[in-house]
Amino acid sequence: MSEPATPAPAAPAPPTIRRDGTVLGFDVGSRRIGVAIGSSFGTHARAIAVVDVHGNGPDWTAVERLIKEWRPDGLVVGDPLTLDGQDQPNRKRAQGFARQLRERFKLPVVLVDERSSSVEAARRFAVERAEGRKRRRDAAALDAVAAAVIIERWLSCPDDATPVS
Repeated sequence: MSEPATPAPAAPAPPTIRRDGTVLGFDVGSRRIGVAIGSSFGTHARAIAVVDVHGNGPDWTAVERLIKEWRPDGLVVGDPLTLDGQDQPNRKRAQGFARQLRERFKLPVVLVDERSSSVEAARRFAVERAEGRKRRRDAAALDAVAAAVIIERWLSCPDDATPVS
């Protein structure tokens, strides 16, 4: 009588971001990547930087500097989908960036639906301009505000994020 075959071991689950931790969020574009910081101790995130993207990819030195400075427990990357949930050209770039973050920095990385985050960021910027807290020249930081919106979405629904392995 032969023994039953043992099932193959399951692939280990990617590490998750601590619910009480700090995260850096990224809004990936073709020319710039907005960066924000947030934590579960609040419901809001703060725009902190814009990283340039060159022909050979993101300015990894700038990304590394931000990670060393802020020491996040995890990284949240916006997953660009169309309004009806389909792929759009920038999605491959964002997913590739998320995988590279995971490989380079060995931190948990998740993708979060970023639909309309740029619209929300523009609305926030317009309100701050109307209140006199922002000027037109501050518009370059709009990508970082979009990254803050992405973090806030993760903070409100962390289980909706897709872990990057």
